[in-house]
Amino acid sequence: NKVLVYLLERTLRQSAVEAIRCVNLSFVQVNPFITMADQLHSDSDSTAQNGNAKKQQDATSIVERRQRDHLLGEMSSAYKSVISMVGENPERQGLKKTPERAAKAMLFFTKGYDETIDDVLNEAIFDEDHDEMVVVKDIEMFSICEHHMVPFIGKVSIGYLPNKRVLGISKLARIVEIYSRRMQVQERLTKQIAMAITKAVQPNGVGVVVEATHMCMVMRGVQKINAVTVTSTMLGCLRDDPKSREEFLSLIKK
Repeated sequence: NKVLVYLLERTLRQSAVEAIRCVNLSFVQVNPFITMADQLHSDSDSTAQNGNAKKQQDATSIVERRQRDHLLGEMSSAYKSVISMVGENPERQGLKKTPERAAKAMLFFTKGYDETIDDVLNEAIFDEDHDEMVVVKDIEMFSICEHHMVPFIGKVSIGYLPNKRVLGISKLARIVEIYSRRMQVQERLTKQIAMAITKAVQPNGVGVVVEATHMCMVMRGVQKINAVTVTSTMLGCLRDDPKSREEFLSLIKK
């Protein structure tokens, strides 16, 4: 591709020179031909750089995939042992591929360990002269109770008062994903979300409310299927100013 671009560039330049010699064209008239050749050369360099970046990303993905493949094998063996220990035959048809499926599922449930806030925000922080409440409510959330390794599911509502900077709206949901896709307790999850937003945009205040149903209370133990656990974290003016806190709580209840 570079050779073709070079030949095209040289041909265009030679054609331009011949045109000047033959009909005494001004440089201004011929300049578009030369500019087009320069642009083709520039585009070729840009394509090469993008290609190199793609190769690096692919190489990183291959390494990560190999690491996950290694984890997958070990985890599958562990799940196979668990199936045997509860009294089942892991070799029967219905269970033969269950250890691998369970391992893949657990890696997905805990994918938050492989992500960072910087990766997710991806520079989606914008200067904006907005000082009124920003609320995103009822963000679906799925997590794993670290005490019993069973799910707890629910919704997250987030509000913050900007301080000259705002977050891309979808990034609030992505922050929830990072911290919920880990072994968690609801209290810590709530605070981690609030602290991450504070660190990202230094707002005047942040409020986070999480409502969840815990399978460790539904499927075992007290077995209360209608119990809902509510946790909250208020920082900055949402903690110190009753009016700001009440505004946030009223908005998420509408």
